[in-house]
Amino acid sequence: MNKEADMVVHKHRGRRGMAAVLGSGVLALSVLGGCASVHTTQGGAVGVDRTQYMSSLVSSQDLQKEADQQYATILAQAKAKNLLDVDAQQVARVRAIAQRLIAQVGVFRPDAASWGWEVHVLSSQEINAWCMPGGKMAVYTGLLVQIKPTDDELAAVMGHEISHALREHARERVSQQMVTSVGLSVLSVVTGSTAVSDLGGKLSDVMFTLPNSRTHEAEADRMGVELAARAGYDPSAAVSLWRKMAQVSQGQAQPEILSTHPSAESRIAELQAASQQVMPLYQQAKGAK
Repeated sequence: MNKEADMVVHKHRGRRGMAAVLGSGVLALSVLGGCASVHTTQGGAVGVDRTQYMSSLVSSQDLQKEADQQYATILAQAKAKNLLDVDAQQVARVRAIAQRLIAQVGVFRPDAASWGWEVHVLSSQEINAWCMPGGKMAVYTGLLVQIKPTDDELAAVMGHEISHALREHARERVSQQMVTSVGLSVLSVVTGSTAVSDLGGKLSDVMFTLPNSRTHEAEADRMGVELAARAGYDPSAAVSLWRKMAQVSQGQAQPEILSTHPSAESRIAELQAASQQVMPLYQQAKGAK
């Protein structure tokens, strides 16, 4: 075989080798990081019906187990520092509101009624509240003291956080990161690049984290006002709550709970529309008492 022919053969073999690597990479991506469409919740009156995609590598059970472990650690650390459920009146108030909201979760997903719901108050200056997968919740005293929410406003916050858990937004975001991570690993093997991870991280933020985070916040807002309305809390209080949040953030560090949320103006407009939509549910709940 002459030199020119030898070069052609090697080039062809190289292409076949690259194709094999790409083929195996695509297979690995589809098998390891592939996502399937799921429906975590029913739409409710507010009509949250976006199709979600979850990775086969991230099960609800595994994520909830991890959440339970992290929650136990957080509580243990807070207790050791005397920061757990310090004010009995605050704790009673928060739990009473949570109980009424949790009683309505079956509207969106019946199985959530049997979750191991738990709520505690953590002493912290942060204006924050959250609900982990499976219903483990925390409300920070910074939210209670600095925002001074009415019961209706606090129900809006807690309903929002509960909705994140019902919708399994945490699992969805982990799934997105998993698929991105697998895809970047395959790309690194194919290209031999060592810098792709940095670029990929930025690309992942733009393509997945920011857009989907805003989508998640909008869904939790709408579901949250419906939960509040069905529980007998005025859904329009969500509007006054976020106006308070916006005022607190002016000229100061942004409250933690607002860090991934849409702008106050767009959020308030959307909450006004959602609260009007579920107002009949609130009036019905109030009339039943």
